[in-house]
Amino acid sequence: MKKLLILTTIFAATTAPAFGEVQLLPFGNMNQWVTRNIKESSLIGGNTKQVYEIAPTKTIDGAIAYKNQGGSPWATSNVYAKVACIVKTSNAVFPGDHSGNGKCARLTTRLESCKVLGLVNIEVLVSGSIFLGQMEEPITNTSSPYSKFEMGIPFTKRPKALVLDMKVVDPGTGVITHATTGSKKTYKGKDSADIFIYLQRRWEDADGNIHAKRVGTGRQRFTGNRDWIKGHRIPVTYGDASTQPGYRNYMGLLNGERAYYARNSKGKLVPVQEEGWDSADATPTHMIVMCSAGSGVAYEGQLGMELWVDNIGLEF
Repeated sequence: MKKLLILTTIFAATTAPAFGEVQLLPFGNMNQWVTRNIKESSLIGGNTKQVYEIAPTKTIDGAIAYKNQGGSPWATSNVYAKVACIVKTSNAVFPGDHSGNGKCARLTTRLESCKVLGLVNIEVLVSGSIFLGQMEEPITNTSSPYSKFEMGIPFTKRPKALVLDMKVVDPGTGVITHATTGSKKTYKGKDSADIFIYLQRRWEDADGNIHAKRVGTGRQRFTGNRDWIKGHRIPVTYGDASTQPGYRNYMGLLNGERAYYARNSKGKLVPVQEEGWDSADATPTHMIVMCSAGSGVAYEGQLGMELWVDNIGLEF
């Protein structure tokens, strides 16, 4: 309850009407960034790399596990990793320039490599993502990627739509790369940028398991080059979205291996199993918002794909 009150206060204090009834999410204008200077292990070059986070502007030096700062609800796919005692960074989300209108978030799809003769040989594809929640650091392996971040924040309102400025850079290679520990392959295919908002009503059982029903659904995928679109609107459908026009399979319930994770009352990250569609007039307890340069499975995507986003807010 304390966490909910804090987030509600932050939201109310940082909202700003853009056009009509649209309110920016906290730090949704993407103008403030943390720069983390992390020196990688000497075995892989010992270079100091920059890793970026969306929060009040500051610089952090050193291989320090990051926690959300300054009231920012945003996390990124950027991470500090420590694998086999080797410090490595991954950065696929950068502050970008919104055509002279301040900063924005530039999400990219790229390969991160970590090679030490006789010890480590890892090449991982990363699709840059930003989301409401928190990443767990340091990352120690590439297994079970969803278990490494807490997805969603407490939220009890019922917005009509997610609204944002966006552009897409699509290299159009027609080639999908899958790269993770000890495995890399390519095949013909297309990828797309992905933006979604999910509203859930969650509850926890006596054993610490978290359950949910889906209250609201809004999700769109984008291919092809698109210059800046101002105020793009992704409507939220309440109730059973699978019965509504415009429903796509990728909008379905998140359960089993597709479930995202959240921290239970015991402080443990556990999967949030969506057990069904809630009634159309239900009140949510949590909101998930995510923007990603890829829409495939983890460690898979089209190299060079980019999604640029700015001024992320909710329409009421």
